[in-house]
Amino acid sequence: MCRTLIALAVAALVAGCQLFRAEGPRARAELQPTRGNTVSGTVYFKQVGEHVRVHAAVTGLRPGREHGFHIHEVGDCGSGDGMSAKGHFNPFGKPHAHHSTAERHAGDLPALKADAAGRAELTIELDVITVAAGPASVVGRGLIVHADPDDYRTQPTGNAGARIACAVIRRASD
Repeated sequence: MCRTLIALAVAALVAGCQLFRAEGPRARAELQPTRGNTVSGTVYFKQVGEHVRVHAAVTGLRPGREHGFHIHEVGDCGSGDGMSAKGHFNPFGKPHAHHSTAERHAGDLPALKADAAGRAELTIELDVITVAAGPASVVGRGLIVHADPDDYRTQPTGNAGARIACAVIRRASD
């Protein structure tokens, strides 16, 4: 009887925690190099309550450099140079800015910071985008890695240079 009550109490506690931090849909993007580049990687998007947890693992970057990283309007990498992904994802008409700023494009992500071997890993939770359906959904959008750092000021692109990798963000199954 005591063990049953403890098990029920633990189950109720776990269920209660999940209500506050419920995980929802997931998406995935497989970065492929644009013409003449070597950048590739995988980026995961997971809805966690009101936020989206983004985890990126990218290789082939310029060692020791920062690279602009953005969600773009269109999930199309067919042009070979990433330009078919169009501009930054901006469903709410905000200015381009640093990812920590409230007034920013939904597609403004933190820079990828390459190590000495040209690898970068990034994990962050963001509050403007969603994996669930709606105007801020990233599913079906493009994902771009740029050659240069984002200056977070130049409108509307951040002056981040050429597009060196492109991906389409697709819904992932659990």
